[in-house]
Amino acid sequence: MPIPAKAFQRWLHGVAPDASVADVARASGVKRTTLAQQLVRGKVAEATVVGISRAFNINPVAALGSFEAYRELGKPPIPPTLQELVSQIATADLLHAIIARTEPDTGTGTGAVPPELSPPPHATSVKNWVDAIDDGELRHRVSAATGVAPQNYSAQLTANRLAPELAVATSRAAGVGLAGGLVATGLVTEAEAGWPPGARQAALDRLSDGELTVLAGERLQALGKTLRRQEQDQRQTETIWENLG
Repeated sequence: MPIPAKAFQRWLHGVAPDASVADVARASGVKRTTLAQQLVRGKVAEATVVGISRAFNINPVAALGSFEAYRELGKPPIPPTLQELVSQIATADLLHAIIARTEPDTGTGTGAVPPELSPPPHATSVKNWVDAIDDGELRHRVSAATGVAPQNYSAQLTANRLAPELAVATSRAAGVGLAGGLVATGLVTEAEAGWPPGARQAALDRLSDGELTVLAGERLQALGKTLRRQEQDQRQTETIWENLG
């Protein structure tokens, strides 16, 4: 749900009272034309607020909490669950962890050290996050609360995206920290959402070898299905072009 332009301008005046649109655009990296168009249309994207907040050293989650649609984000953050943390670990990092755990000790007493975890989002971070907090009825509750049809909600998950208002609504319906979905979509970082430093690595370390291997296997199986669908779509497209001559 984009921010109303008038509310945004009031907020911006409090953040940078003497800055022009050009100054704000230059400092935040938001294109001047993009910002101007959003103001003319009366709707400012959440990503614009996030970019400007960072430029002026304001926590983006707190900044979004300044607006009525996201006022709940202004409350103290709720720590992410173990399942949420694990959902934000990329499949490649899971595989690195398996290799590190199973590689024979070279005599140093430390074994293999996996590389540092890549930051969210990753290729399936949004769907993984929703799956991690879903009790089986979450999608229906979100649809009922937001009016978004289940098939449209699922389409966003398949595309590994989720509108900010839907991400917050999903968190609310699941009873977890409201900024978790914003991390999964890449709108804000772990630190900006109030996640403890090293929380994802700690969650990974808590997984037993069996749990880690099963999780990685499930991720690879899902990836295989996606790749097969893409290959089938590609073949169908090539066939259509061949028939067209």
